[in-house]
Amino acid sequence: MRKILLPAIVILSAIIILVRLFYLQIIDDSLKIKSDNNAIKIEYDFPERGYIYDRNNKLLVANQPSYDIMVVPREIKDLDTLQLCELLKVDMDYFNKKLDKAIVYSRRLPSVFLPQLTKLEYAAFQEKIRKFKGFYIQKRFLRDYQIKNAPNVFGYIKQVNEGIIKKNPYYKSGDLIGVQGVEQEYEEVLRGVKGVKYFQKDRFNKIIGSYKDGKYDTIPIQGKDLTLTIDAELQKYGEELMVNKRGGIVAIEPKTGEILALISAPTYDPALLVGKDRSKNYTMLYYDSIAKPLYDRSLLAEYPPGSPFKILTGLIGLQEEVIDEETGFICRHGFSYGRGAFMKCHDSGLSKLHNGIYRSCNTYFANVFKKTIDKYKNPSYSVDNWNRHLQSFGLGNYLGYDLPIGRKGRIPSSALYEKFYPNGGWRSNTIISNSIGQGEIDVTPMQLANMMAAVANEGYYYTPHIVKKIKDFEIDKKFTTKHQTTVEKQYFKPVIEGLYDVYNVGTASTLKVKDLAICGKTGTAENFVKINGKRTQLTDHSIFVAFAPKDNPKIAIAVLVENGYWGNRWAGPIATLMIEKYLKGEISRTDLEKKMLNGSLQSEYAKVTSGQPFTINH
Repeated sequence: MRKILLPAIVILSAIIILVRLFYLQIIDDSLKIKSDNNAIKIEYDFPERGYIYDRNNKLLVANQPSYDIMVVPREIKDLDTLQLCELLKVDMDYFNKKLDKAIVYSRRLPSVFLPQLTKLEYAAFQEKIRKFKGFYIQKRFLRDYQIKNAPNVFGYIKQVNEGIIKKNPYYKSGDLIGVQGVEQEYEEVLRGVKGVKYFQKDRFNKIIGSYKDGKYDTIPIQGKDLTLTIDAELQKYGEELMVNKRGGIVAIEPKTGEILALISAPTYDPALLVGKDRSKNYTMLYYDSIAKPLYDRSLLAEYPPGSPFKILTGLIGLQEEVIDEETGFICRHGFSYGRGAFMKCHDSGLSKLHNGIYRSCNTYFANVFKKTIDKYKNPSYSVDNWNRHLQSFGLGNYLGYDLPIGRKGRIPSSALYEKFYPNGGWRSNTIISNSIGQGEIDVTPMQLANMMAAVANEGYYYTPHIVKKIKDFEIDKKFTTKHQTTVEKQYFKPVIEGLYDVYNVGTASTLKVKDLAICGKTGTAENFVKINGKRTQLTDHSIFVAFAPKDNPKIAIAVLVENGYWGNRWAGPIATLMIEKYLKGEISRTDLEKKMLNGSLQSEYAKVTSGQPFTINH
């Protein structure tokens, strides 16, 4: 049996190998064209990227043809280098650098020699291309922006680098890829699929026809179109209002989580990152370390929320049943929380939930916070319980929106205070600044807007998202999944009434708009930075959050203006104008509009280097 078994195994193995070789070499020869076969030339046909529209089907981003000069080092013969450089208006250093880089990549595969020729340059080279063996023209598509706004929403496209090529075999040298914004987040949807053509070459390296009669050729498939949730007119208006200011604006449709506007200031024209000057312009923007136009403040900047956080302090107090609507505290222009420790307040007299909100009484909310933390004997448990409520509003976490960047902010837990106070001894008074949105709390404008959407919805929100529709695709179900807060619906109504009276009789009464019921909250947040290694307090940030109309809200918004003094000086008017623009389509408060459009905080920002004193409101 053993004498038969061993020969049988050998024979069977040989048969299997022969069958496999026959299949690969005779039946399936597709592997041939995947190798560096000298007899086959591969050319790619690049598709158009998907178009991008706003929520009203306004075209925002289209495409324009671009022509790259490609080089295959191995195919270069009898090259008149000087004539080529003169024709393309490049010097010998450029020529040598690009050719060396192409050789390192591959002698047999094409690399970009000169990208993005104009139509005139393309025509001039096309006439004489026969003289330059090894060089050919590759048509691609670049973005053609129909508006000068929203670069942080779109992102941009650039050539892939070696790291990307090694990581993803789809990309070859010279290919374009989306970076930042929806271009990056939806790259695989937008880019489409490259077409491929295979040509047979003879022994003299000349093309003699299609390989296998075009059996393996494919046509390009255009990328899918995106319809964004953005309202292009609202986005444009918001950017105009933020000229000569720094900060972020986020507007959300509460009932869906759709992002209506996503503004970071200062901004730039997205067309700057298209064409031959892309690299030069990007370098200019990147090295602007003062204004930071490439830094998306709406998603990345973390700020103390200030007084808008009092909304959550009140809601948690109600949910934990340490207060009700009639619970009152006497304010004597501040709250004493220890020997020599006093939290100032511009209010005085008896404060309850309703007037505590619209008058923004620090004393009232400090007492509510103290009662919330003191409800349980163990402050660690209390703080973690408080933290749990806040996280249910999306604070302290990445929200999961469909953009590639973001920060999770900071909501302190007991672990943080146990680290600060390893021997214990901390309690509600120790962390009382959290009650009014200072202390150890940081949020992004996106998180603030989402918080207001949850308040507008009386206890729930949908994950914010920027894509409304993708042609032939379904939107991710996570964007239609409701997130419930830990605060019950019944507790939102009295808080909303207080927010409504912020505009009627409270801190934003000067911003009232006729026939428009807006619920809002002003905020002023302390602003500290390090200057020459020293912690320095700058002029406070101006913050405003709001939603409207009061009944069946259509828009929730958060506005943060850096170094903008108090809430109703800059952020409040901007938020009010944005809301009226979206809901009415026209502006009645032209006095506010003129002030915001013409107003500038550049002199305030210059104080960092000028040495002039900052304005401290606390």
